[in-house]
Amino acid sequence: MEADNSPYNKLTIYYFSGTGNAQYAAHTIADNASKNGIESRVVNIADSKNHVFSEFDSNHLVGFCYPTHGFNAPPNMIQFLRKFPKGNSDTFVLNTRAGLKLSKIHLPGLGGAALWLPALILKFKGYKPIGFRPIDLPSNWISLHPGLRKKVKDSIVINCTKTLENFTRRILKKKPVLNGLLWLPVDIALLPFAFGYYLVGRFALSKTFFANYKCNKCGLCIKQCPVSAIKEVSHRPFWQYTCESCMRCMNNCPQRAIETAHGFTFLIWWLAFSFIPVFGLRLLREYEIINISILNNHSGLIADAIMLLVGFPMVFEAYRILHYLLGITFINKLITWTSLTHWKFWRRYKFENPGNN
Repeated sequence: MEADNSPYNKLTIYYFSGTGNAQYAAHTIADNASKNGIESRVVNIADSKNHVFSEFDSNHLVGFCYPTHGFNAPPNMIQFLRKFPKGNSDTFVLNTRAGLKLSKIHLPGLGGAALWLPALILKFKGYKPIGFRPIDLPSNWISLHPGLRKKVKDSIVINCTKTLENFTRRILKKKPVLNGLLWLPVDIALLPFAFGYYLVGRFALSKTFFANYKCNKCGLCIKQCPVSAIKEVSHRPFWQYTCESCMRCMNNCPQRAIETAHGFTFLIWWLAFSFIPVFGLRLLREYEIINISILNNHSGLIADAIMLLVGFPMVFEAYRILHYLLGITFINKLITWTSLTHWKFWRRYKFENPGNN
């Protein structure tokens, strides 16, 4: 790769990664820059809570790489950017999305607010975003689908590696890379989902993880969690609300003991968001607690109120109850067997560079 006459002599990339996608993107860009004689540094924002920031001049390019979580940038990356010092140097933001492949067609993931909010924060701090694009590395949301087959993963990574090389070549010549703008209509349409995930969804999702009866209490998930969201409660891993759902614990567990409680979650969510609102409306009618005409005219609004007052608290409290019930072997096995992640066909995911195989 050639990028002669680059206006930059230094490059610093800050990244956050759960299963290795964003880490690979950051290091690939830095390696390509180093080959051009540019002093490059890659910083994992999860390594230290007290970062010492450098002074960035006009010859220093600053980049940020991170995954897309629920159509958002991870909250810890947003928090990091909020604390980032003001400056006026050039910068780029690159988010990894859930790339898939259908036959020979590479399918893009969806970004939502993942690019826009970080770019706006940097803009308000005085930086000049000249790189603004997503990259569709293999999807790793094992809670929602099995890990991709190796052949598919390798094909996606090889395709993205070429994209990263082209991105680096242009960015080092200070040529704007604004592919993210092409996704503006789709991203705007996804904003309600991104907003909902940030306010509620990420907390609910973090409360679907559990350690099954195969857990040998090695503590690897607790040690490796990039945001220290897992702690030991009653001699078992317990996921806190600070969980980013980055999937590192589930994909790295040597015992395949970390699962998503699909069966339990479906049951609780059905009770909270379907059965209880309907049953609540029935009780209100039967005992005439609310005037029938008001009830008939505003049944949808009243059902939503029941969900907010009863359903959501039930969802979050149910996880704490589940955690203690998992201490009973029979219940632990029942929850495990009703989890899709338990079965062998539900592959795990960890980034692999096909060039190293």
